[in-house]
Amino acid sequence: MNYVIMIIDYAFRIYQFMVIAYVLMSWVPQMRETAIGQMLERLVEPYLAPFRRLIPPLGFIDISPIVALFALYFAELGLYSLLDMIF
Repeated sequence: MNYVIMIIDYAFRIYQFMVIAYVLMSWVPQMRETAIGQMLERLVEPYLAPFRRLIPPLGFIDISPIVALFALYFAELGLYSLLDMIF
């Protein structure tokens, strides 16, 4: 059971770092043109898109990735609760 939780934890952490890296890459637009930038866009943008539709940018600041990271965190906690009930 500990291995399952550890794998889930690593998967969520990696995805959170991917979201953060993708957001930081928006500060340097040339970075999104690289192979890594395009890969991150394919993996992260489908997750961020619904949050961007719901939360409009505040001037030049887009807070939707922050809300998306909180949602990801709460999804992780929910998954842990479900696993705890099952096992």
